[in-house]
Amino acid sequence: MADIRFDGKVAIVTGAGGGLGKQHALELARRGAKVVVNDLGGAMDGSGGHSDAAKAVVEEIKAMGGEAIANGSSVTDDAGVARMVQDAMDQWGRIDVLIANAGILRDKSFSKMEIADFELVLNVHLMGTVKPAKAVWEIMREQNYGRIVVTTSSSGMYGNFGQSNYGAAKMGILGFMQTIKLEGQKNNIHINAISPVAATRMTENLMPPAMLEKLKPEYVTPGVVYLASEEAPTGAILTAGAGVFAMTRLYETEGVYLGEGGLSVEEVRDNWAKISDEAGQKPYFAGSEQGQKFFRKMMGG
Repeated sequence: MADIRFDGKVAIVTGAGGGLGKQHALELARRGAKVVVNDLGGAMDGSGGHSDAAKAVVEEIKAMGGEAIANGSSVTDDAGVARMVQDAMDQWGRIDVLIANAGILRDKSFSKMEIADFELVLNVHLMGTVKPAKAVWEIMREQNYGRIVVTTSSSGMYGNFGQSNYGAAKMGILGFMQTIKLEGQKNNIHINAISPVAATRMTENLMPPAMLEKLKPEYVTPGVVYLASEEAPTGAILTAGAGVFAMTRLYETEGVYLGEGGLSVEEVRDNWAKISDEAGQKPYFAGSEQGQKFFRKMMGG
């Protein structure tokens, strides 16, 4: 099979001044993409900011013979996001790929967490994904082509102590993806999610050095670049780290119809084994499939 290429395509990668985003930007450039390297240049907690990191990645891309421009906008700032998209359009006249990678951490147990820290993390991760996606959406619709890769986390899907804000944001991103994947289908816009495990500023204090060495960001990038390619599926949740790749799916059990007359709390309790029985469980592509099952069971199917 032919190599996956991005010749003639334009990609925006947010949070691309280092770590995962930098590796994504470099690999896209190696494969022919013209890249907007976005990075606010702030600290891990979101404070501060300058675009030196983004500029350094641009120089690295140019040194390998690629094309790239730097952008220092915050993904939470409407005007900044608009400028990032306009920079790409002014330079190259199209946008084919958006990789929403930017993020911050404000970890604390829920009892000690300030609401301001919860809101900030939610804003950067969730709205920092929604705003760039919204800004490129009509461009991709008019092109009848687009690929969006959002970044989720096991902290959202399964939980992680001290990350209620981060987990809520990362699960919210999946909810966003599940709907826009349906809305984008008729215009060949595919949206997928990556759940990475990698050694970055966000994880360097959480794991021993020997483990971090096995979790290089570049081990995640091949999965991200595939999800950004013409051959990509839509609605996939790909987990990746240390050279391991796996799919995450949400499954729903077949459940049981308990009727309507005399339905009680005790009936739910007494039928819990049937309700939670994994036999015949399925992943759904759209919420309507759940409704169809309910009506089928109600009608005795």
